[in-house]
Amino acid sequence: MSNLSDSAGGLHGNDVPVAQDRIFDGLADKFASSLYATARGRIRLAVLTPLLEQALPAEGSAALDVGGGLGQMSAWLAARGHRVTLAEPSAEMLARAQETLAQTPSDIPVQSLQAPLQALGELAPGPWPLVVCHAVLEWLADPEAGLRQLAALLAPQGRLSLMMFNRDALRFSNVVKGNLDKALEDRLSGTGQRQRLTPISPLTHADIVNWCEASGLEIERVAGVRIFHDYLREREPSEADLAKLIALERRYCETEPHWRLGRYLHYLIRPAGSAEDRRLTAASEQGEHPRDAHLQGENR
Repeated sequence: MSNLSDSAGGLHGNDVPVAQDRIFDGLADKFASSLYATARGRIRLAVLTPLLEQALPAEGSAALDVGGGLGQMSAWLAARGHRVTLAEPSAEMLARAQETLAQTPSDIPVQSLQAPLQALGELAPGPWPLVVCHAVLEWLADPEAGLRQLAALLAPQGRLSLMMFNRDALRFSNVVKGNLDKALEDRLSGTGQRQRLTPISPLTHADIVNWCEASGLEIERVAGVRIFHDYLREREPSEADLAKLIALERRYCETEPHWRLGRYLHYLIRPAGSAEDRRLTAASEQGEHPRDAHLQGENR
């Protein structure tokens, strides 16, 4: 796929370097009201649902939700039969997540762990068949190290569902708003010092491509999330218009050039195998040599 190997100009990561990760104690209410309880949150889940349902391991597999915030993805996974551990560094966010999960229609309780990504190699080493890390890397002082840590948590045939805040979309949004000097100077990162929710490390697609290669990871699919909504004049559309907007977001989320301007980019990632592994996997997906593909899975 052509959208897995290109590069982008401009700065990557922190253009305003920060010393520490952004932790969200004191901001749970703002997250709940400004992100999850709005059209933005509904679009995000509506786009992610078919992408994930097509690619996740079978129900009943263990899953680690890294930086699980208010628990939306953990609840989504638990409702589909996954045995979920939610890791979240913010005590306030974790408490709110537990409230959300208490209302989740699932027979499998979600385990919770107050810990940052950097501690999970010791506290929840796995290896995990499924790791979910949505909207976390952009809040880290060293997001590249964060991706390496995620790679270390994955089982050899595991999957990583990664979503990050798209720096290129942030630049485009600033131009639309008239912040021309800011866009020209590429001053796009937040500082993490106030109540604003501009990430301290907005990332580019090229960052993820390069870091995955360096960490021994392979990108299977990439999609844009909220590729249209954030450029609308009316941010809270009617229910009828929202349904149409969701249909458009789903239709074009993996289509050039639209996916590139998603406010978030979502990746399905696996540990990279040998060229022969990839050949056999492709053959099995096309219905060829099923016995060889089966033996490959057993021998890994």
